[in-house]
Amino acid sequence: MLAKILFAEDDVNIGMITKQFLEDLDYEVYLYKNGNEVVSAFHRLKPDLCLLDVMLPYKDGFTIGREIRQDDPKVPIIFITAKSQLKDVLEGFESGANDYIKKPFSLEELKARVLSLLRFRIDGLLDEDEPNEFEIGSFHFKYDQQLLIQNGSERLLSPREADLLKELCLNIQNTMDKAKTLRKIWGDDTFYNGRSMDVYITKIRKYLKADSSIEILNLRGVGYKLLIKG
Repeated sequence: MLAKILFAEDDVNIGMITKQFLEDLDYEVYLYKNGNEVVSAFHRLKPDLCLLDVMLPYKDGFTIGREIRQDDPKVPIIFITAKSQLKDVLEGFESGANDYIKKPFSLEELKARVLSLLRFRIDGLLDEDEPNEFEIGSFHFKYDQQLLIQNGSERLLSPREADLLKELCLNIQNTMDKAKTLRKIWGDDTFYNGRSMDVYITKIRKYLKADSSIEILNLRGVGYKLLIKG
């Protein structure tokens, strides 16, 4: 069964070239140019991944992302945009993004990012030799369900949040190598992807702050370390 990608892009050339490239990779791609059409198409198609340009007519990509997130907290969303300032990237993640790719982009880079997110969506990224449930202080983390649980309260993580927290847990009390983790989860270890990881680490710290025994250290230029004190 082919993975379905909902693609929103109003630039005709970019839209058709990208659509053809993804179809050549055996994805089923549905292209829309009008922001008003995208959310209704999402409900109808139930895609495995959403690829959204930010600057769309009638309704922008960030608004679409927030509307999609209200309906489906798990579907991977990648924003494509020429807006690459940090405040724009942060707004993208706050609008539900799993990833953010800036124009102009290479099709090979897009391929790596799509493949990385679809690995979790379709295959679950489950390695039979690795544990998929973890105790983190007072938290219980169920990777395969993307759930972070504390005292009966559940938080549903995004696929990338779950991937990153799992890597931290697999290296608990030890250093999680940043470059290696970027290549595993993001597909490559570019500076831009590194900034993306930093944003996700900040979000995970926020989720875990209810337990003061948990700390995530930033080892500059090396990686991160998840520590449980006491």
